[in-house]
Amino acid sequence: MSEMTHAPHADAPSASAGGAEQTVAIELRGVSKRYGAQTALEPLDLDIHDGEFFCLLGPSGCGKTTTLNLIGGFATASSGTIAICGERVDRVPPHKRNVNTVFQSYALFPHMTVAENVGFGLKMARVTKAEALERVRESLDLVGLGEYADRYPAKLSGGQQQRVAVARALVNRPEVLLLDEPLGALDLKLRKRLQVELSQIHREVGTTFVFVTHDQEEAMAMADRIAVMHGGRLEQVATPEDIYLRPASRFVADFIGESNFIDVERRADGQAVARDGSVVPAPAGEAWRRAALMVRPECLSIADAGTSTPGLDGSITQISFLGGTTRVTVDCPGAEVPIVAALHGSQRMTDLPAGGAVHVSWDPANAVVLDATT
Repeated sequence: MSEMTHAPHADAPSASAGGAEQTVAIELRGVSKRYGAQTALEPLDLDIHDGEFFCLLGPSGCGKTTTLNLIGGFATASSGTIAICGERVDRVPPHKRNVNTVFQSYALFPHMTVAENVGFGLKMARVTKAEALERVRESLDLVGLGEYADRYPAKLSGGQQQRVAVARALVNRPEVLLLDEPLGALDLKLRKRLQVELSQIHREVGTTFVFVTHDQEEAMAMADRIAVMHGGRLEQVATPEDIYLRPASRFVADFIGESNFIDVERRADGQAVARDGSVVPAPAGEAWRRAALMVRPECLSIADAGTSTPGLDGSITQISFLGGTTRVTVDCPGAEVPIVAALHGSQRMTDLPAGGAVHVSWDPANAVVLDATT
C-alpha cells in the first residue's frame, strides 16, 4: 500500500510526546436531537481526538447513528454546539464540512469505472486532471485495489466495493471520516478481514475515524476508544480494555462480552455475602451496602466442593469443550442465575460429570461493583 499522508490542521496544536495532551478533532457540547415529542438523543458532551479510531457502539435505537448524522450534518441538532477542528459547524451544511461518510450501502455509480467512482468528488471540486489522477491512484493503492481501476462495480465482490467506497471517501482528504455500519452487509469472515484492513488504512492516513456499529466484538477489535450508548444516552466512553474490565454500568457490563452478576450485601464486619449467606470475594474499601458484583467467566476458578475460601458452592449443569476453553455452567444457590466459567489449561474439567458439586471463587480484584438489581 502506498503512503498517503495529510498535513495537520493549521490551527491544531500537536499532542505532547507522552500523549497527555491530545488535540480534539470533534467537540459536542450539550448536543441533543428530538423528533417532535420523541427524544432520539439526550444532551451529551463528547470529545473525539484528532487521528483516533473512535467507535459509537450500542443496540438499535440507542442514538449512535443520530450522533453520526449530527456530526456529518445530515441532521440538525435540537440543542447544543458541534465543532470540527475548532470550527463550529452545527449550522453548516454537509457539503461545506470537511467530513466524508461511508455508508452500509456503497452507492457506487454502476456506469462508472472504479477510478471514475473514486475521482468523482475531485471532478466536482474542479481538481486538475493530473492531480486527480495521482490522488485516485494513491487512494486505490491505499485500499489495495490499484489494479482494479478500470473495472466496473458489478465485477467486484462486496468487500472490494466497500474498499472502493472507502477510497472515494478518503480521496478528498477529509479531516474526519464517518463510517455508518460499513461492514454490516458482509459475511462474518469477510467482515473480520476488512476490520483488519480498515485499521491498517486508519494507521496509514491518520484521519479521524468515527465508526458506528452494534457489534461489540467489531468495536473492541478496531477502536482506540468506544462510546457505549443506550436509550439516547452515553453510558461510558473509554478504551476497549477499560470498557471490558471496568464497565461503568450494568448495561455496559452486560452488553460487552459475557458477565456473571451476583447480588450481595456488605455485613457490619465488611464482608460481602450472597443471597444464600455465602461470603464472596469483593473489592475492599468501596462504600456500598447493597450491590451487584460483576465477574467475567475467564476470571473464575472452580475447586472441589467444601473449599473454605470465599465463593459460591454449586453443582455443574453443563460442560462444553470449545477448543481453547472449557465452558462450565454452575447452578449456585447464592446466585439468581447459573454462573458461567471459562476455564483454560489445567482448570479444564471435561472429565467432571454434570451434577458434580463444586466451589466457584475469584480474585476480589477481578470483581466490579455495580448498582444492585432493582
